[in-house]
Amino acid sequence: MTKRVYISIGSNKGDRIAYLQEAVNSIFTKIGVIEAISKVYKTPAFGFDSDDFLNACLVVKTELRSDVVMQTLLNVEAALGRVRSGVKGYQAREIDLDVIFIENEIINSELLQVPHPEMHKRLFVLKPLLDIAATYKHPGFNKTVAELLNACEDKSVIEEVFDTLKNPIENYRFTNYNYIAIEGNIGAGKTSLATKISEDFNAKLVLERFADNPFLPKFYNDASRYAFPLEMSFLADRYQQISDDLSQLDLFKDFIVSDYDVFKSLIFSKITLQEDEFKLYRKLFYIMYKEIAKPDLYVYLYQNTERLQKNIKKRGREYEQQIEDEYLNKINLGYLEFLKNQTELEVKIIDVSSLDFVANREDYLSILKLIN
Repeated sequence: MTKRVYISIGSNKGDRIAYLQEAVNSIFTKIGVIEAISKVYKTPAFGFDSDDFLNACLVVKTELRSDVVMQTLLNVEAALGRVRSGVKGYQAREIDLDVIFIENEIINSELLQVPHPEMHKRLFVLKPLLDIAATYKHPGFNKTVAELLNACEDKSVIEEVFDTLKNPIENYRFTNYNYIAIEGNIGAGKTSLATKISEDFNAKLVLERFADNPFLPKFYNDASRYAFPLEMSFLADRYQQISDDLSQLDLFKDFIVSDYDVFKSLIFSKITLQEDEFKLYRKLFYIMYKEIAKPDLYVYLYQNTERLQKNIKKRGREYEQQIEDEYLNKINLGYLEFLKNQTELEVKIIDVSSLDFVANREDYLSILKLIN
């Protein structure tokens, strides 16, 4: 389950804007997508005499547990040089990271208190928070951030500065592509990757409708009998879906990402069909194929057979549990043969056998870099 975390960041030692930017970069890498960044404000030290702070606020979308988010922020602080001395009272610091809100959660633990118990008293939190969450309601006070700011008794002088913080997601955007197809063997993770990309980069998501195919469970029980109707039904459905979805303009999405390319129909049918069936199927396929829009980028996720089998077992679809290694090996070879001879598409092959881009965000970001 994804949730939004509202984080206050501040610094009053050294190159303050550089520390803030490093914190933003680390939060993006280790916690999640940064959906919004406030302006940067200069504020006097609160509760002690020291140099002025630079402060900002972020909205971060994450799948991490709340306590893991907090512990990760503490680790980021330590990595950027902050040392918590144990001395009572406030001190100057290279970086200060505080969780203000986590959705509508109310948490009171030794590690984490949410909403932050002092946030409504602090202008240096409320002012930047207003930039990105003016209408967000405090789950305890039932007041918006704007209302809390109006009621705040802190009279500190707060000043917007010229410097701005850059969102690291800009380094990963797919600006050169209108249609990306993510492909791979059974269990390679193509649906997971396509879904994550669509959520993080405002893309229209096109997912293969395999779950609705009545021939699929039958095929795994009796391949020779049901191979041809299965492949024909897949081809018809893929043709219709790609034609419909790519023809429907969505003004609110930046591009399209799918978890398949229609050419997979020919790859699978060559493995599953008898020779005479395949010849007929291939004729029908190319009649349809020339009418279908081709992806600007074709990404093939390669997983070794051992990892594929683990993923198949993990997702637990009953009709897939008897898939043999030989079948998966043939599919991999079929894809690689197609890609080796491919001249019309821009193709990127990524070996994800040693990566877990679902559980490990840094693995996910490394794949995005390879794609870009």
